[in-house]
Amino acid sequence: MVARGVCFEDARREFEKRFIANVLSKSDGNLCQAADVLGIHRNTLSRKIAEYRLRRHAS
Repeated sequence: MVARGVCFEDARREFEKRFIANVLSKSDGNLCQAADVLGIHRNTLSRKIAEYRLRRHAS
């Protein structure tokens, strides 16, 4: 990835976005459950969902 010009911060953000999306999907959009699995506060998860423009409910 470094050879292709991907910086660490962009890679970290993409990983975090995909990780959160996966946990949200597995928890059927339940913020409390997803936040517990992720080990973060529900408000932090809500902020990250908005930041990454994720869908809360899996389709």
